[in-house]
Order: sequence, then C-alpha cells, then structure tokens
Amino acid sequence: MTNAAVEPTSLLAIEPGDARYENLVQSYNHRFTGRPERVCLPTGTDEVVAAVGRAVAAGERIAVRSGGHCFEDFTASPEIAVLLDLSQLDGIRYDRRRRAIEVGAGATLGQVYATLFKRWGVTVPGGTCFEVGVGGHILGGGYGHLSRRDGLVVDHLHAVEVVVVDEYGEARAVVATAHPDDPHRELWWAHTGGGGGNFGVVTRYWLRSPGADSDDPGALLPRAPARVFKRVVMWPWDGMTESAFDTLLRNYCSWYERNDDAGAPSAGLWSNLIATHRSSGVFGMTAVIDHDGPDAERVFAEHFAQVAKDVGVDPVTHTAEVVPWFSSWLPSYSFPSDPKGRYKDKSGNFRKGLTAYQRQVVYRYLTDPAQSNPTSCVVVAGYGGKVNTVLPEATATAQRDSILKVVYSAGVWLSEEEDEAALAWMRRFYRDVYARSGGVPVPDEVNDGAYIGYPDVDLADPAWNTSGVPWQRIYYGDNYSRLQHVKRRYDPRDVFRHRLSIELPDD
Repeated sequence: MTNAAVEPTSLLAIEPGDARYENLVQSYNHRFTGRPERVCLPTGTDEVVAAVGRAVAAGERIAVRSGGHCFEDFTASPEIAVLLDLSQLDGIRYDRRRRAIEVGAGATLGQVYATLFKRWGVTVPGGTCFEVGVGGHILGGGYGHLSRRDGLVVDHLHAVEVVVVDEYGEARAVVATAHPDDPHRELWWAHTGGGGGNFGVVTRYWLRSPGADSDDPGALLPRAPARVFKRVVMWPWDGMTESAFDTLLRNYCSWYERNDDAGAPSAGLWSNLIATHRSSGVFGMTAVIDHDGPDAERVFAEHFAQVAKDVGVDPVTHTAEVVPWFSSWLPSYSFPSDPKGRYKDKSGNFRKGLTAYQRQVVYRYLTDPAQSNPTSCVVVAGYGGKVNTVLPEATATAQRDSILKVVYSAGVWLSEEEDEAALAWMRRFYRDVYARSGGVPVPDEVNDGAYIGYPDVDLADPAWNTSGVPWQRIYYGDNYSRLQHVKRRYDPRDVFRHRLSIELPDD
C-alpha cells in the first residue's frame, strides 16, 4: 500500500519560473545551491503530511529546511526534488494542555528569544546566531552562552511532533514525549541530539525544563538574566609572538579546566575566544556572566586576570560594563554578513585544554603568510558546567564531559574560484590539529569527538579521516546503534537521508 495523497490546494509550492524560486533555493552556504522541482511552504502539520506523502508516492527525494544554515549540502543536493521550507511554521505559544511552550520548527532563534523573554521572562540556552532555525538547532543539541548555567536546549525538550513515513510509504504525524511510559519515547530521545534530516520532518517542539510543574509559563524554563557583566577584549597581532599567543590560549583553556563544577559560581560565566588570522590585525574575546548570579563580579574579574596573566601584550581595546541582557548584549554572530558567502567549517570538543602541540598548530595556521583571508579563524567557546551533569545516554548528545567546543573556519569568501584553496587550507589545518589521532577528533583523554550541528562530510572521507574510527562514533559516541534502531522503526524506507545521515541497521 502506498500513500496517494495529493497536496491540498492551500499548500504553497514554488516551482522554477516563479519569481520567488531563486530566492528560496539559495542556502546560507553559497557553495551549494539546490534546484528542486518545487519548494513547499507548509503552514500546518497536515500540509507537511500531505507534501511528504505525495513525494514518497512519486519516489522523489525530500529535504527539510528550517533556517537554512547547514554547513554542507544536505538541503541543496542535486538529488533533492522536493524542498520542504518550514519557515511558515514559526508560531510560539503556551500550550496549557501540555504545560509547555510550543515552538514551531520554522521559528528562528531570534524569534524564540524575543518571544520567550518579552512574554514570560524566560529563555533557553541556545546559540548566538539569531537567523538560525530552531528546527535543526535543537536536533543537534543546541548550545550557547547560557549552557554552562542551564545545560543544552535539548535538556529542556519535553516533546516533539514529527511527520514520519512507515514501511508502506504512509506519512503520519507522531508526537513523542519525554514521559517514561510514552510508546514513542525513543523518537523523542533521538531528537535530543540525533541531528537533522534523519527520522522525519519536525513540525513542533514543546519546551519545559525537567522537574518544572506549573501552570505558569514563566516557571517552565530558565529565567533570563536581567543584566550581565560584559567584557570585550581585543589583542593586536602586532607583537603577539608565538610564546605570547601560546600563553594566552593555554590560560584560556586552563580556566575552563579548573572551573567545570556546575554548582560553583564560575559555571555562570561563558566566553568565546575568536582568534582570527593574523591578516585581520586583531583578535578578541567576549565574556559574560549574569550580573545577579552568585559571586558574579568576583568570577568576572578573576576570569580575565587569569586569561591575561603573563601574556605580555596589552589589549588595544578593553571594555567591561554592566548592560541589559536582552536589549544590549544578547549577541548575534549571524552569517552571512555578505549575501554570497561561501564557507567551510569544522568542529571539535575538548575534555581538556588544547595540548601544546595543538596550540602550536593553531598558531602556525593563524600566522600562515600564504593565507590572506582575515575572517579565517578558530573559535574556542566555553562549555561544560551544567551540560556535564547529564549522562551521555540520557540524550542522543553523547559529549557530556567536554569543557570546550572549538570551531575551525576557513572564513568567508565570495567566488567559486577561491573554493579549492580555501577548502585545502581548512582541511590541512584540521588534519594537523588532530595529526596524532588520524586527522580527526577521536574521543580520547583530551578530545571528545565533534558536534553534529556543524556537519563536516570530510569525517566520512578516508582521505581526511585516517583514524580507522568511523564518523558515526566521532559525532555520536556510543549512542549510534540506538539511533539506528530508532531510524529503522520510524524511517524504514530511508526517506530522510543525506551524506551524514543515520544509517539503517544491518540486523
């Protein structure tokens, strides 16, 4: 039996030749531009079910896009015939029956933060790029500047609605919750870090913190800070010797090694060090902590003192102030700032600070005279704290003892002619950082795999992953087999797939 459902006339489907088509097929990363036969913009779950049913009946490849910020071509592959754009599913409301905040999968982080804060004074510990869609962000785990205080976004995921396809090709909507007796609980679990494009089409999330039991929506999620201590420091590359840079990076990492206790006041502090290429002239660090958190002023001051100790290079800019959290600080590092940006980014989690060898590699590539892109960089972000109080198997996010999350970026470039050089530089850089573990962050005493929210197809390429450790373990640790069994139950036909998708089990 197959699903012969026809899309209702109310479902908007944009095809080539429509003036809107070119605008809708372009993704964040301009290295990839899809050419689907149609872009569907559903406004409700029923329309998603119908669109999926029609595509499956016709044997058409489907991709799902929320904000469109995928690093790879998962929503822009040439094989994709139907692109489901969820941007119209952006409603945010309090669901009295579930006593949870319902968020449409097409909402952006900026919309979510604004609504949660303005209506109820709460927030979620999500990312700092406001244009990112929650559909994919939550699926990857979701982390940000409040994660050391409040954990990951998935640690506050109460339920999820997913349009799945059974073995007969029938599409249907399933609501899966965190309740232990829910027959679909494994589907909920898979969406707590199992990555996007794997099991079905997420249409709605319900957010509620564990243990929250109230009819007041303002008591269901973490309270948003009213004010924060904020620090911005910029160091010059001029005069920044290898020894000085090594001291700065070592100090930065060491602070997180010493301050991973979720119960300590220091868990409230988050920072990220964005070390751009020497051609940028300067690089910097941002640090914030809730002004009203325990011992916040002392933690804020001691953090900088320890990071800057013995560096020997004075900042060219240094501001420390108290600002309103929502209106004046909550940052957005949204990309692309140029609408034609091309990117290649990679990631790695760290259980300890970067080793001396790894720091040497970082310095060498950031001062490489053959690289002239001032936006190429390494971003070292604070992690751990409350994140690490959750067992690796409790959610699909396996990295639960990391203290740092690192992003390696080739930066932004604008022309296809630059692709080869930019990609080669980024691949060599990453390979050399992890040269002692086969060119990839194999989980060991120092490294802790990579973040599926920043997918990198090179991890599945034996030319760049020579570790003998499969990409699945690097992203999912010991949780991969369980994810495969969820895949078999809810997507037995492998309808939802891409170059790093969960594979069906052999048994």
